[in-house]
Amino acid sequence: MDPYRGRFAPSPTGPLHFGSLVAAVGSYLEAKTRGGEWLVRMEDLDPPREQLGAAEAILRTLEACGMEWNGKPMYQSQRAKAYRAALARLEAQGLVYRCACTRREIADSSLSHDGALIYPGTCRNGLAPGKTPRAIRMRVNHELIEFEDAVQGKLSQDLAAEVGDFVLLRADGLYAYQLAVVVDDAEQEITDVVRGADLLDSTPRQIYLQRLLGLRTPRYLHLPAAVNAAGEKLSKQTRAAPVDERDPVPVLAQVMDFLGQAPPAQLGREPLAEFWRWALAHWDAQRIPRQRSLPAP
Repeated sequence: MDPYRGRFAPSPTGPLHFGSLVAAVGSYLEAKTRGGEWLVRMEDLDPPREQLGAAEAILRTLEACGMEWNGKPMYQSQRAKAYRAALARLEAQGLVYRCACTRREIADSSLSHDGALIYPGTCRNGLAPGKTPRAIRMRVNHELIEFEDAVQGKLSQDLAAEVGDFVLLRADGLYAYQLAVVVDDAEQEITDVVRGADLLDSTPRQIYLQRLLGLRTPRYLHLPAAVNAAGEKLSKQTRAAPVDERDPVPVLAQVMDFLGQAPPAQLGREPLAEFWRWALAHWDAQRIPRQRSLPAP
């Protein structure tokens, strides 16, 4: 087996909050208890959604929480050349096509699966007369993509039926997350992806791209996503409170409880070094709740 290499890949849309700290702590402990490396990658692909200074603030909060990463953080905003090369490889194989559909047109004509829009393939066989290409889409077929998640169990997805041809290059010229994450995981030689279960349904698309690009598929472990009382994922949009850098131990202990590790009641009042001594000694991924989401404390 190759040495373990994990990563934490936040989007710098705001400060680190409880939900993103769950992914940070879970991925960090999996890496460290397996004698591996833990890398940090800023998924700053979408400038309109980003908050000025958020990337630096996230790194500062990780440091305040006592988490050290290996090497320099990677920034997706600096990786356009690599994404362009991957897209060119797919295009050379005839696996992608130009799409002229607007969001409104897609919403009007798409199919629906569990409330999600499925692209109906309008431009799959060429653009209608007078139409101008806007995005580039990945062709998919009815091949069943299956994988075993370390927490969520065996999952399968028929991309054609459940997702449809998905975007790799957006109409605004930005590369899509699905392509970027696959290219970056390969570049950083990531062996294990530990992240929130809100990204679970994206995994088959990423495995599909990995296979077509001849890249290694890492092992996956999807942690329960933290949600508020309304069942919404914690985020800047749902006004999730930032982690208190001055005293991070109480929320770190709450993360351990959220992840099923049953920390002692006094752990949240211990010094930071003592918290990590306990966490590293007692971490057990088998105790993580096998649920896609859980209420945040």
